[in-house]
Amino acid sequence: MNSRIKRVIDNMKKHNLSQMIVTSPSSVFYLSGALIDPGERLMAMYINVSGKVTFIINSLFKNSKGLGNNEIVTYDDSEEPIPILLKIINKESTLGIDKNWPAHFLIELMENSNMKFINSSPIIDEVRMIKDEEEIKVLRESSKINDKVMEELIKYIEESKTEKEMAKVIQEIFQKNGIEKLSFETICSYGKNGADPHHIPDDTKLKEGDSIVIDMGGVYNNYCSDMTRTFFYKEPCEEAKKIYDIVKRANEAGKNAVKPGVKLSDIDKITREVIEKEGYGEYFTHRTGHNIGIEDHEFPSVGGNSDIKAQVGMVFSIEPGIYIPEKYGVRIEDLVVVTETGCEVLNHVSRDMNIL
Repeated sequence: MNSRIKRVIDNMKKHNLSQMIVTSPSSVFYLSGALIDPGERLMAMYINVSGKVTFIINSLFKNSKGLGNNEIVTYDDSEEPIPILLKIINKESTLGIDKNWPAHFLIELMENSNMKFINSSPIIDEVRMIKDEEEIKVLRESSKINDKVMEELIKYIEESKTEKEMAKVIQEIFQKNGIEKLSFETICSYGKNGADPHHIPDDTKLKEGDSIVIDMGGVYNNYCSDMTRTFFYKEPCEEAKKIYDIVKRANEAGKNAVKPGVKLSDIDKITREVIEKEGYGEYFTHRTGHNIGIEDHEFPSVGGNSDIKAQVGMVFSIEPGIYIPEKYGVRIEDLVVVTETGCEVLNHVSRDMNIL
């Protein structure tokens, strides 16, 4: 039994759960090293507190790397997988289910048994949120590549390129640096489009005074990076400069607040207060951050409703922003690793105002 599965079993015991199935591809990878995208087919990793681990997978995936010496039960496309799963689980005990398992699988399981089910994702989430040294090493390298791409892309920003064209350039720079897969679709927002935190790049072109919000990340050795920087094209107005300074100070305050034992909600509060005191609180419309790892957005959030305390090994973003409708947006985002004394900042691209 590997150490990660042992940690999950120990956490199952704390939650008084004797059995669960893990169906999230990222969690299956985390626990086994098997990177499988089952598509519409059922894939489940059954874990019992006794230490029994069984994979239920379509025969298409039976030769996948990472399955190891665990028991493997396969089915083909002519078979229904739920009856096979029912033969493996203990129908007399509660079964833990992943939060994002397709409803049609769960409904069929419910129709064919009288079992009790609970959402067991928190058990996995609580284990995954603390990164081990190997994970931190990979995340550090992933962010280093992200830094390099951000510094290089600046020279390609020009009036002739639309947001969509710039996003494509960014992807090409990632590929040149050995990154084939993005953590998420790159956000490249000019001017008033920057007021939408999750704007989808379109055919907008730059004009003088625009803010340029670039939020991007790539996947290195299966671990994500994520960073945002805001630039200005030619001379911005005085309010835009003021807002940039406020967001920069909020970013710094958030990072300075990070240390073991501090509630994530308090980190959010400290970050948010910098913006609220300047009268822009209503324009900071999202949480301060999110955990990151195999997935770009992982549990838990760094938000006002999170009473979870920062622990050594957690890796999350600090990304305050101010978004003025029909004008501009400013966001500055860094990833941090919680250390014994505070945090290590993984991003090193300058946060000073950069007017292109």
